[in-house]
Formats: sequence, structure tokens, C-alpha cells
Amino acid sequence: MKTMTMSKQYPGDKNPLIEASHSLSWVVGLMASLLLSSASLHAKELNPDISVVLDGLYVQESMALGHGGPGFVPGHNELSLGAPIDDLFIGRLTTVFDSHDGETELALEEAFLRTTGLGYGLKVKAGRFLSNIGYLNSRHTHDDSFSTRPAVYRALLGSHYYDDGVQLGVTLPTDFYWQVSAEALQGDQVSDTDDGVGLYTLSTKVGGDLSISQSWQAGLSYMKNRSPAVEEEEGEGHDHDHDHDHAGHSHGLNYYGGNMSVFDLVWKWAPRGNNRQQQIELSAEYFYVDDLNEYADDDDFHEGWYASAVWQFAPQWSAGVRYGEVDLRQPHGDHFHSQSLQETDIMVSYSHSHFSTIRLQYTHQSGDGFDDINNGIFVQYVMSLGEHGAHEF
Repeated sequence: MKTMTMSKQYPGDKNPLIEASHSLSWVVGLMASLLLSSASLHAKELNPDISVVLDGLYVQESMALGHGGPGFVPGHNELSLGAPIDDLFIGRLTTVFDSHDGETELALEEAFLRTTGLGYGLKVKAGRFLSNIGYLNSRHTHDDSFSTRPAVYRALLGSHYYDDGVQLGVTLPTDFYWQVSAEALQGDQVSDTDDGVGLYTLSTKVGGDLSISQSWQAGLSYMKNRSPAVEEEEGEGHDHDHDHDHAGHSHGLNYYGGNMSVFDLVWKWAPRGNNRQQQIELSAEYFYVDDLNEYADDDDFHEGWYASAVWQFAPQWSAGVRYGEVDLRQPHGDHFHSQSLQETDIMVSYSHSHFSTIRLQYTHQSGDGFDDINNGIFVQYVMSLGEHGAHEF
């Protein structure tokens, strides 16, 4: 006797039990994927990227507008932490170990949060950050092509100016790059106002590609100092030598006034846009500061500029030259003393990778009104550990 096994037939030979099993597997897989993505996001939030920059210098001679030295001096050593906070904000904290007057200092350079999800090209930054004025100031000094910032930066922005406040930026929806930003800053170091906001800045940058190998950017910035701080009189800490040694780090603007205007221009060339092999970069900035104090007339202003050319002639080798001038009016009570400095820098650098650079620089100075106008050699290393973002344009 044959045993018959009966099986129900389904249209298209599709078994609903099998189909349900497949659907359940798909749902479980989707949920697992979402959980893993969520865990990855939380892991990122709880484990911020940590970066360390080791920067050291040998300075042959002490020089005008302060480079530190002579001898071995710590450079701009950084410890930085940053991570997304949620889908709307990111945060960053950067501390700097620096040397000033032979003593090691610990400074809080950045402690800000920035929006990421406002849309329409809008971003808001609040806390302590590098001001967006000029071309170099918003960049960390270890990203520079030279061992020192130009003389005009060291005089008028303390090498790089950071402050507490809020920044609003927008990238406009144009065919070319067009970015506008405005800042309201505390300005305690340079302003005597008691109203809480001492400085305002307004900046705009435009740029684009001239060809597949060429790109450019131009910028215009303005800083309004509501009430410039008054220099101490002689006998109250006045510097008789008129020489300021605040160049290694931002201890406030050494020379300032009510209005600062900056114009910058950058042009870059790389064969077919591949800057890993070769690149030429030309850059220049011009500064003008007036309304120095209540005694200043039309002839009392600060003015300075620089122009630089850097050629990356091989993937790991670069060479550059930079020339700059700064003309200053140092206040002394109800009158001013003139100071001027001309500076030529020549450098060659070797970068074994994106994370390591060794640089040799020769600097020639001439001018009037400063002590320590010298010629000198700098030997520098810059080493990055951990996360290291791409350099800005």
C-alpha cells in the first residue's frame, strides 16, 4: 500500500511560510543595521578625535617683533579634541603649550561649538575661536609654509588672534565660491569697553577655478575696535625699547586702533589639479589700521603687507620666499614714535608624510625703531599625531 504525502500547491509555487521567513529576516537585518549605525554614532560621540601637534624650533638669534630664543624654544604645541555632539552641533577644544619670556604657558586657544544642520549654507560658531579676519589668521600656525608668521601679523594680530564671542557665516548659492562672515567678540585684551562686546568683524571671500590646474581666492576683512585700549605711560610698565615679544602666540594685539582693514589674494597652480605631486602658491595680504587713539591725526596709522611664493617641486619637498614690510606708530602719551621693519624669509622643507615636516628658514631683517634687528636661521619640526584634518585653501 502506497503512502501518499499530500502537499498543498500555491500559485507560482510560493510558500507563505517561506515568504514570511524571508520578510522576518529582512526586518531583523534592517533593525540590526540601524542598531549598529546608532552604536557607531554614539561611539563617535563618546570617543572624540584627539590630535597632538609637536612643534619645536631652534632660533639662532633673537629678532625684532619676537621669535623667542636664541637657542631651542618650544613652538606652537597643541592638544585638540573634537567630535559631533549630535546631528546639529560639533564641538572642539584646543589647548596650546607655548613659551613666553622664558616660561612655558598653557593657553586655551579654542573652545567652541558649531552648527552643522541649519541648511542654506548657514553656520554659527560660539565660544572661543580664531577670528576670520585676513587669510592666515583662521588657520593654525602649524599649517603655515614658513616657521614664523609675517611681521605684519606678529605686530597687528599677535601672530594669530583668537577671542571669545559668536560668528555667523554663510556660503552663498552662487556659481563661484562666495562666503561671508560676521563676528562679535569680547575684545578684553585690546578694548577698554565695559559693554561686553569690544570688537566686530566682517569678512567676505570669493574664489573659483581658472582652469583644471588653477584656482584663486580673494578676501576683504574689516575689524571695528569700539574703544582701543590705552597704552601704559612710562613708569607704569612702559617698554622703553619699543620691542614687543608677543609674536610666538596671541597675547593680544601689540599695535591696534579703531579700524583695521585687510585685503588678501591667493593663487594656486597644480598640474591637472593634482597637488600631491607639484604645486605653486602665490599669496599676499595688505593691512591698514587707523584711529589709533584720541591724539592720532591723519598721519598716524599702521600699515603693512607681505607677499610669498611657495613651490612644492616634488611630493615631499617645498621651497619658498617671502618678503614683507610693516610701518608702525607707537603711542607715547600725546605723541607717537615711528617704527618700521622689512623682512625677507627663505625656506626649504621636507615632509615625509602629511603628518611630519622638517623646515629650514633664513630670515633677514632691516628697519628702524626696534632692538634686535638681526639675520637668523630657524630649524623647525612639526609632527602631527592622531586626527589631522585637511588644510584649508
